[in-house]
Amino acid sequence: MSESSSTKLDKSDNSGNSKTRQLLGMKGAASGETSLWKIRLQLMKPITWIPLIWGVVCGAASSGNFSWTLENVLLAAACMFLSGPLMTGYTQTVNELYDREIDAINEPYRPIPSGAISLPQVKVQIFVLLLAGLALAYGLDVAVDHDFPTILCIALGGSFIAYIYSAPPLKLKQNGWLGTYALGSSYIALPWWTGHALFGHLNWTIVILTLIYSFAGLGIAIVNDFKSVEGDRALGLKSLPVMFGVTTAAWICVIAIDIFQLGIGSYLVAIHENIYAIIVFCLVVPQIVFQNIYFLKNPLEYDVKYQASAQPFLVLGMLFTGLALGHAGI
Repeated sequence: MSESSSTKLDKSDNSGNSKTRQLLGMKGAASGETSLWKIRLQLMKPITWIPLIWGVVCGAASSGNFSWTLENVLLAAACMFLSGPLMTGYTQTVNELYDREIDAINEPYRPIPSGAISLPQVKVQIFVLLLAGLALAYGLDVAVDHDFPTILCIALGGSFIAYIYSAPPLKLKQNGWLGTYALGSSYIALPWWTGHALFGHLNWTIVILTLIYSFAGLGIAIVNDFKSVEGDRALGLKSLPVMFGVTTAAWICVIAIDIFQLGIGSYLVAIHENIYAIIVFCLVVPQIVFQNIYFLKNPLEYDVKYQASAQPFLVLGMLFTGLALGHAGI
C-alpha cells in the first residue's frame, strides 16, 4: 500500500471513529452532523446510559426476587429504558442546554454551540423525555401493583435533582462537593432503588448502603470534570479540579473510589457474605493498578482511557454487592 493510500485510510478511519464518538456523546468527537435525529441522540449522550442501566440490574439483584421469566425480563427492560434513554437522556439534554457556554469553550462541536439544533427544539426534547419518563415510571408502579407510586417518586426526585444540578439559580455543579455527589448518587443510587423497588420492597438499609456506594460514584463524577477544566475555570464553576488543582483532585477521586468500595466489602463480611466480599475486594485491585498506570500519571490525557480500563471492575463490584444483598435478604 502506498503512503498516500495509507494516509487516506487513516483519515477515513479517524473520521469514522470521530463520528461514532460524536453520536455516543463522547469526548473527541467530530462536527458537521446534519440528521436531526442523530443530533437529538447526541444531546442525550447514549454512552452515559450504561451505568444507569447497570444500576437497574444491581437493584433487581439486591431485591432477591428476580427470576428469569418473560414478564420479569420485559419489566426489567422497560425499567432500563426508563433509567437510560428517558431519564438519563432528559438529564443530559438539560445539561447540554445550560452548559452551552462552557461547551462553546471546551467542546464547540456539541450540537447547541455548533448551531446544529435550535434552543426551542432542545426544550421540546427535554419536555418530551421527561413526560415519557414519568409516564413509564407510573406505568411500572401499576404493573407491579404498588400501593404507593415508589418508582414514580424516584423518577420525580431524580428529574428534580437533574434540573437543579444544571440550571440556575441553584446549579449544584457550581459547588464541587455537592454537585459531584449529586451526580454520583444519581448514577448509582437512583437506578438501584428503581430496580429494587420494581422487584422487591425498597427499604432504608438499601437506601443508605447505595448512598454510601455513591461516594465511589463521586470519584467517577470527578473524572468527568477533568475534560472541562478550562471552561469551568473561565466561567467560575467550582469543580474539584478547579478548586484543588488537577493533581489533588485526581487523588481525591481515586481515594473516594477505592475507600468506599472497600467499605462496602467490609459490610458484606459483617453480614457473613464472605465469598461476595472477597470478590468485591479483588475487583478493587485492578482499579488501583489502572489508577496508577493511567489516571494519576496524567488525568487530563488519560481520563477516558482510565474509565474504559477501570470502570468495568467497579460495575462488576456493584453487581456482586447486589447479589450479596439479595442472597442475605437485606
